Amino acid sequence: MTSSNTRILEETAVRYFLEVVRRGSITEAAITLNVASSAISRQISRLEDALDTPLFERISRGMRPNAAGELLAAHALRMQLEAERVGNELAALKGLRRGEVKLACTEGFALEFVPHAIAQFRERHRGIRFHLSVGNAKSVAQLVREGTVDLGLTFMLAPDPDIKVEFSQKAPIMAVMHPDHVLAGRKRVSLSELAQYPLGMPKKNITMRRLIDACCSRSNVVLEPVLSADSISALLSFVMSGNGVGFSAQIPIREYLRTRKLVAVPIKDKDMNALYLEIQSLSGRTLPQAARSFLNTLIDRASEYA
Repeated sequence: MTSSNTRILEETAVRYFLEVVRRGSITEAAITLNVASSAISRQISRLEDALDTPLFERISRGMRPNAAGELLAAHALRMQLEAERVGNELAALKGLRRGEVKLACTEGFALEFVPHAIAQFRERHRGIRFHLSVGNAKSVAQLVREGTVDLGLTFMLAPDPDIKVEFSQKAPIMAVMHPDHVLAGRKRVSLSELAQYPLGMPKKNITMRRLIDACCSRSNVVLEPVLSADSISALLSFVMSGNGVGFSAQIPIREYLRTRKLVAVPIKDKDMNALYLEIQSLSGRTLPQAARSFLNTLIDRASEYA
């Protein structure tokens, strides 16, 4: 790459290019960046001319990077993240007095685990600000992969490309119910037994539901929920009403268990132990100091659930 091409990679064109990659169209990128679409088109053309190669495939619904575009996007993103990290490190030379940590997590972590970890961390580091996005496992991994967030917390069944797993531990799925439920005193319960009661279950696109359905298929058990939802808060409220049984790992319900609002009973099927709690970062990225320090707090708290 010539020196003139190197200079091109340091300019506004790359920032616009990365936003088009993220959004999938010039129009959406223009809205996000609050600039004219024509300005982004000019910068993309300038970048392609300087590198002497097309960077996008034009498709009916927008644009997607070709092989050259994907290579440039990966390189440019890491440059951008490294520059951001160095800036944060310089600001933190006198200690963790300033800085921010960007997080993404699934809803189960947002109920208690992450807010309590933030409160604990800020007792020691008052100058650190946090930004939290809540979504499903796929969107959390995507935000990590894009470098939009420093850390992602989610439940996973299998490794994800480009994702570094900073911490992982088993998160068995348990049957959860009101303390007065007939099954609440059991040491263990089977899927076939649960099929006899009204069930609240995550929707089929949720990682936990995919594991439950796979276990049921292997055991020839059919579970027909009376409530399917993509909100764990709604499912837990349904269970706490005493009207049924739900499913959860321990992290989302720890406070409910402590206060005896819910009871958790292990499920006999050993494959219900195949879910993993993961703390993720972008592979190859050096985390800013504040994010690295907060990662240690998250790992310490997560280890309490082992």
